[in-house]
Amino acid sequence: MGAGPQSTYTVQAQPPAGSCHYRMEKGEPLQDLKCTPGATSPAVTQANLAQTICRKGGYTKNIRPPEAVTGKEKRLNAASYGYTGTMGDAEYDHLISLQLGGDPNDARNLWVEPADPGHKPGSGVNNLKDPVETKLHTAVCSGKVTLKAAQNAIVTDWTTALSKLGLAA
Repeated sequence: MGAGPQSTYTVQAQPPAGSCHYRMEKGEPLQDLKCTPGATSPAVTQANLAQTICRKGGYTKNIRPPEAVTGKEKRLNAASYGYTGTMGDAEYDHLISLQLGGDPNDARNLWVEPADPGHKPGSGVNNLKDPVETKLHTAVCSGKVTLKAAQNAIVTDWTTALSKLGLAA
């Protein structure tokens, strides 16, 4: 990889163990708004979408923190949320996804997202939030919604983000 932005990431302090609590909406886990309010990357703005999140060839692979950092953070954040399930079934999720200009390694933007209800234990990460993020990314890049509107909708409640913005679920 060389000396790219990934080499500058360090393990971020997480909220104290047991201090964060999942919310449930429509049977889906949502983040604790106090622990995980979301954080955006100052490198992504409405004015530079074509050069950042909407550029051809991708954007997220170049800014994603390495596993050596996120693996430690995931274990610490699981303790913050009191998550006791299998780590392989949970996603260390960017609340505001990287494809929506979320900060890659700000503790305010990362949380251990449990698998969706009905998930078969041991079958890996599976959540319904990912397709919502992709639809929002497409809407932002096509000019249907602003970057800020998509970011606000996902932070408030990802289960209602698409309907809130008038996008087909």
